[in-house]
Amino acid sequence: MSNAIYIVTTESYSGKSVIALGLMNMLLSKARKIGYFKPVINTDPIKEKDIHIETIHKYFGLTDNYPDAYAFTRNEVMKHSNDDRRSEIIDTIISKFKKLEEKNDFTVVEGSDFLGEGIAFEFDANVQFARNLGIPVLIVINGENKLIAEIINNSVSAVNSFRERGIEVIAVFANKVKETDVADLRLLLPAQLPDSILSVVIPGDKSLFNPTMKEIADAIKGEILFGENQLSNPVNKFIVGAMQLHNSLNHLQENTLIVTPGDRGDLIIGALQANISKNYPNIAGLVLTGNVRPEKSIMRLIDGLESVVPIIAVKKGTFETTNKIGSIRSRIYPENTEKIELAIATFEKHVDINALLERMIKFQSSGVTPRMFQYQLVKRAREHKKHIVLPEGNDERILTAAAKLISQKIVDLTILGNKDDIKLTVQRLGLKLDLNKINIINPSESELYDDYVETLHELRKNKSVNMEMARDLMTDVSYFGTMMVYKGHADGMVSGAIHTTQHTIRPALQFVKTKKGVSTVSSIFFMCLADRVSVFGDCAVNPNPTAEQLAEIAISSAESSLSFGIEPKIAMLSYSSGTSGEGEDVDKVRLATEIVRQLRPDLKIEGPIQYDAAVDPVIGRQKLPNSDVAGQASVLIFPDLNTGNNTYKAVQRETGALAIGPMLQGLNKPVNDLSRGCTVDDIFNTVIITAIQAQM
Repeated sequence: MSNAIYIVTTESYSGKSVIALGLMNMLLSKARKIGYFKPVINTDPIKEKDIHIETIHKYFGLTDNYPDAYAFTRNEVMKHSNDDRRSEIIDTIISKFKKLEEKNDFTVVEGSDFLGEGIAFEFDANVQFARNLGIPVLIVINGENKLIAEIINNSVSAVNSFRERGIEVIAVFANKVKETDVADLRLLLPAQLPDSILSVVIPGDKSLFNPTMKEIADAIKGEILFGENQLSNPVNKFIVGAMQLHNSLNHLQENTLIVTPGDRGDLIIGALQANISKNYPNIAGLVLTGNVRPEKSIMRLIDGLESVVPIIAVKKGTFETTNKIGSIRSRIYPENTEKIELAIATFEKHVDINALLERMIKFQSSGVTPRMFQYQLVKRAREHKKHIVLPEGNDERILTAAAKLISQKIVDLTILGNKDDIKLTVQRLGLKLDLNKINIINPSESELYDDYVETLHELRKNKSVNMEMARDLMTDVSYFGTMMVYKGHADGMVSGAIHTTQHTIRPALQFVKTKKGVSTVSSIFFMCLADRVSVFGDCAVNPNPTAEQLAEIAISSAESSLSFGIEPKIAMLSYSSGTSGEGEDVDKVRLATEIVRQLRPDLKIEGPIQYDAAVDPVIGRQKLPNSDVAGQASVLIFPDLNTGNNTYKAVQRETGALAIGPMLQGLNKPVNDLSRGCTVDDIFNTVIITAIQAQM
């Protein structure tokens, strides 16, 4: 079951606050602690707080701090987007959402309000947010002043837009629908939506969506002369008091607002008298225009009344004031408990609570997005901080990544190299790296050197390594760093930015050695594609593995996948799918697949299978219609190093995917190799996965 839900709409003033209030009330009857989160708010928190957050927090007594309930203001999002810093937006939203999620049993996320500038990209932004948070959505469709066909078309279009992007839709709420269309829409809408999606039709209610006297006072910047205790009065309509009193009285309806110049004492007194008369409906209040106050005698008369509807004075003229009032859109605010309770009652009246809960319980996230995967990696590494050694302290990329790792308090670090040289490089690059927070070791000058030499000699003397050779080898940063890991002075090592793969992993193979039951050291890359994270193996170590080695690589990769939160569905790749191909290479893959099935019948595996059939659902169904893996593979095993290395680099360059790794599998302790063309982010991510391996 997902422990969060995302409320989205496709346009402004859809009434999604009604859905949010009803949902919060429903969930609080089922769980103890409910959180509320808005990725983007409209207002600058220094000037005023977001009305949605304030209403939810105050009415339901939520204890979460206000700054924790949102990630960005609209202006901040626009600026980040214009500066091409969209990834920072997603990272921050995930981080703040996860912190709130950890504190609560369930979290309600409310999407953008579609107000102000930037409306064009808001829908896509909400799609990205929901996808990266990995939670299902409730779609709210604005039915105000729309035909039944329009509402149905908008609903179907919105559902398709989310589902095409891999986001599960739990329910569609058609809100503010004309009362005369409700019954027909309740029959027609479900027929146009998948059976798994709940459809809800809610009629428009003037009491919910018409403004109150407080909202009118705020919008016209009026001065409240009387009736401050009745500012929650709803306004169903307004009239301009320009006629004589007897004609104006004929236009009064329930909750009418009267707009009149401030010197019309006759209309003011007549309206107040009509309000207390049993022969006329209640009025909402009066707005006095033209910067004119009633005469003192009239003000004294009003002041002596026991109860007075709100009377508001404005400086503007009648025409300008009525135009402003006509454009006001009502919103639910914290003080208006009557409207809040009406919203909750409306939700409960028209929503099948049990059906909605059932769909929410059944939801299971189908995958993990790259941004969520990276967030989870950092979070896991930080929870149980490990000590990683970086042997290549003379490389600028290593030091830049180290500064980033230390500033985020993800790992403890030892860097090998000359301390003075490292200090000068840090200063030259302007890095914010506190050298007092890292351990810098020059191997030949280290107090550990002699002990490491003796240990290496003891471990390798049967391989003709004498003391002199051991001394020489231990000045090599790869040997020294690996020995730190072997002796427990570091939890893992990351190298290869300026050294070859063989140079990096040879010491590990010589004395760290492989885990019990593992004969083949292999590697995987976590390929962070646009909408998923896949595991590619082996793309860095074994040039031409046998069928037995391929099987072992597949099993190791599946175990690594599972330990990093990705459900393993293994595709054993070849140039043919199923039984269609013949030849030595495809036979090797076929045999490797059978070995995995015998050794690990619990794993989902398909092979031989072509890459397109493994990852494309349509092609997968065509070529292997009965497969549990075809079209949805998450672990892709390549038949040889040539194919694997070229494929991962082609995918990385052509799609812009982030490739995290290679991560070595099968060693007793984690030692990982970098590509010599690695970036700072590559180093940063590889250190993190090394730390997580060390935790395991």
